[in-house]
Amino acid sequence: MIEVKNLTKRFDGVAALDGLTLTVPTGAVYGLVGPNGSGKSTLLRHVTGIYRQDAGEVLVDGAPVWENPAVKGRMGYIPDEVFYNVQSTVEDLRRFYQGVCPGFDRERFEKLGKLFQLPRKKPIRSMSKGQQKQAAFWLQMSRNPEILVLDEPVDGLDPVMRRQVWSLLMADAAEREITVLVSSHNLRELEDVCDHVGILRGGQLLLERALSELQENLVKLQVAFAREQELPEDLNVLHRSGNGRLQTLIVRGRPEEVTARLEAMQPLFLEAAPLNLEEIFIYELGGTEYEVQDILH
Repeated sequence: MIEVKNLTKRFDGVAALDGLTLTVPTGAVYGLVGPNGSGKSTLLRHVTGIYRQDAGEVLVDGAPVWENPAVKGRMGYIPDEVFYNVQSTVEDLRRFYQGVCPGFDRERFEKLGKLFQLPRKKPIRSMSKGQQKQAAFWLQMSRNPEILVLDEPVDGLDPVMRRQVWSLLMADAAEREITVLVSSHNLRELEDVCDHVGILRGGQLLLERALSELQENLVKLQVAFAREQELPEDLNVLHRSGNGRLQTLIVRGRPEEVTARLEAMQPLFLEAAPLNLEEIFIYELGGTEYEVQDILH
């Protein structure tokens, strides 16, 4: 289990993380989402022990991460911008990891090589961004880490390779029960793979829940009444829009309860649907404040 407790980090007096507390259960695929500048990458660099916190704790199974080689050795990390030494090749790094990482699996490395099909003796810095990301996955997944920390992991990959990489990650999560902590702006992809979600804003955790619980507590409805109707004051409507009689409502509450209340008002039409992760993200962060705005009209 990854535990982050009251984590604070400041850069030049500005709080990038402000008392953040977060828990990633063992074996979970945890998606970290938030606006640009919300602290996602800074948090991941603390979880992997790259940054030292100003205050608070970062623990893995109760042990601190900072300056703890035993804990760090259990982790694999792929940052948004992958860095390699100028002359390093895949083969160079394979020898390095095989020498220092007890869990490195040479047989798995060879199998993954058939998938990624990258030149082993070409400097990785001379490859495209997508190829560099593939090299990072090839090497990190050959280490068989217990915890995999990923920052925008499939950025730069083509659609086919994106699907292949996610398939590999999900197979590892299911078969080896690894813990995956992943930050991404592609909420559609996260929705397909994550079972837990944490939403950051301003260096703090706005909420964290199982994805199924998030979807069960917000509902999108389309409703039409014969005449203009006032909705119950205690109905927690986050957003209301529409033209004419047909309106779209985003309501916080259990779908069956919200639907039953509106049905009692005898609408001409009523249909409920679960929200996807992108819609949940928008309305948990403040609804119309985060919607696309037409500034030209």
